[in-house]
Amino acid sequence: MRVCFISSFYPPLVFGGAEIYVQRISERLVRQGIGVTVITTGRDISLSPSVEMVNGVKVYRVHPLNIYPIYDTLSKPGILKPFWYGIDLLNPHSYFVIRNILEKEKPDIVHVHNFKGFSYAFRAAKSLGLPLVFTVHDYFLECPRETLFSGRDRICKAPSPGCRVYRGIQGLLKDNIPDVVTAPSQFVIDRLHHDGFFRRSRTMKLPLGIDPAAGESPDRATDAIRLLFVGRLNASKGVGMLIRAFREMERGNGERPVRLDIVGDGPDRDALRKAAEGCDGITVRGFVSEEDLRGYYRRAHLVIVPSLWYETFGLVILESFRHGTPVVASRIGGFPELVRDGEDGRLFEAGNAAELAGILGSLTRDPEEMRRMGERAIRTAGEYGMDLHLERLTTLYGEILGH
Repeated sequence: MRVCFISSFYPPLVFGGAEIYVQRISERLVRQGIGVTVITTGRDISLSPSVEMVNGVKVYRVHPLNIYPIYDTLSKPGILKPFWYGIDLLNPHSYFVIRNILEKEKPDIVHVHNFKGFSYAFRAAKSLGLPLVFTVHDYFLECPRETLFSGRDRICKAPSPGCRVYRGIQGLLKDNIPDVVTAPSQFVIDRLHHDGFFRRSRTMKLPLGIDPAAGESPDRATDAIRLLFVGRLNASKGVGMLIRAFREMERGNGERPVRLDIVGDGPDRDALRKAAEGCDGITVRGFVSEEDLRGYYRRAHLVIVPSLWYETFGLVILESFRHGTPVVASRIGGFPELVRDGEDGRLFEAGNAAELAGILGSLTRDPEEMRRMGERAIRTAGEYGMDLHLERLTTLYGEILGH
C-alpha cells in the first residue's frame, strides 16, 4: 500500500500538534512497510517543489504562489489577509503541483490533514480518481482563524458576511468529496454536521494515539505543588484567565507552596509575563526543547488546560496522562471526551476563573487525591495507544480500498 499525506506543515516546520501527529504516523507506517509520501509547504519561493527523504518518508515541499508565504500570516496586516485567503481558495498553482506529484507517486490513497495553502488538494486527488480521507484537526473549513474564536476573544456565534462567503466557497470545493471524514472527537463531527458540512459523507470518530512514556517515571518535588500549562500563548488558550485563577487560589491556599510553570510561545507571551508580575509562584518559561518539556511533565502534580475555544482533541491531555499527571480542563470542545471528571482529572466551565481557582485550591490541598487521579490517568492513556490508533487507521484504509 502507498499513502500520500497532505499537510500544511511538516517538521521541522511546526506550528501545532497536527503536523507532529502526521510525522509520527508517517514514520510508523514506513516501519510497517507502507510507502508514505508527504506533500507540505516550504519556505523557499519556487514554482516547483523540492524533494527530500526524512526518516524513510518522501517529503515534497511546495510554495503555493500567493501574496506572501504562509509562514508570515501572523505578522501581516489584517487588510492583506482576505486577499491571501481568497487566492488560497482558488489557487490553480497548488492544484496542478499537487496533481503532478500524485500522478508521479501513484498512491493508493490520499489522506488530507490541514490544508491551508492547499485548498484545491481535494479536487486534485478526486480528478485522478484516488480514494480520499480527510481528518479534521481544526475549523479552517469554516473559519479563516481556524478556531471559531473571534477577534473579541470569545467564541464566534454568528459569522460575518465575509465568513459566510468563505464557508460557502469551502463547501463548494470540499463538501461531500472525501470518501471518509475522520475527527478525533465526536464533538467536531457533530459541529460540522450542525454547520452543514459532510452530511452525506461517511464520518467517523478516530481519536489520536500516543506512545507510552517508556522509562520516564515521575520526578515530583516534595517541597512544593507544581502546576503546568503547555501550549500556544494566545487569547483562545485561556492563559490569562488561568493566571487570575492562580492568584485567587494562592490567597486561600494552605501551607505548602504552589508553583505554576507556563510553557510555550505566542503573541501574548509578553502580556502574560506582565500579568504574572508580583506573583512569585508563576513563571512564564516561553519555548523549551522537547527534552526539557518531558522534564516539566515528569515534575508536574497537575496540568491545566484552560482553553476558551472548541478544542478538537487535546494531545497535551494525553501527554499528561501518560506521565501519570491528572488534568484540570475546560468543559469545552473535545475535552469532556478525554477527561473523566473526578477520576483522572477535573472539568470546569470555560472562562470561569472562580470555579477553576476553587478546583485548584481543593486539589493542591489534597495530594492523595491527585496521586489517585494520576494512577487512573495512566490507565486512560493506555486506551489511546498509538498501536491501537494505527490498527484502526490501516483497517479504515483497507475498507476503502476493498481489502
